[in-house]
Amino acid sequence: MKTLILYATKYGAAGEIASRIASRINGAVTHDMKQSGFPPLTGFDCVIIGSSVYAGSIRKEAKAFLKQNAQALQSKKLGLFLCGLDASKENECFTDNFPDDIIKAAKAKAFLGGVYDPKKAGFAERLIMKAVTKHSEYKDAIDDKKIEQFTSDMKK
Repeated sequence: MKTLILYATKYGAAGEIASRIASRINGAVTHDMKQSGFPPLTGFDCVIIGSSVYAGSIRKEAKAFLKQNAQALQSKKLGLFLCGLDASKENECFTDNFPDDIIKAAKAKAFLGGVYDPKKAGFAERLIMKAVTKHSEYKDAIDDKKIEQFTSDMKK
């Protein structure tokens, strides 16, 4: 089974998670939607879509991909993952950002954590992060146990 892992990221955490998922699935291919658009889905049996979440919204590239490929995704084994530091509104993030039919079609969906690196953030973003989340230092909250469970669910 050929697997395509598409991700949309601002600072790289969703890409890191996509790579970790790919390392657990033989022959999986990762693709950054921001860097090179959308590949054709033909030839892939399984599609995994991931995006970072900012202020409750997924990246615009992921939204555009979902809109453009909603019909084709219905015939694929589908997985969805979100990336961020605050998993407290996981279900809300999925329902607010993915069409109901896509959520229902997904074999697995998970909030897999994220990374905050103040060196990659702009001044305003650092201020917002400090005010809202109280984070001002580097934080890696990628959850390898959840990645392993997500990958296991996709292999079933």
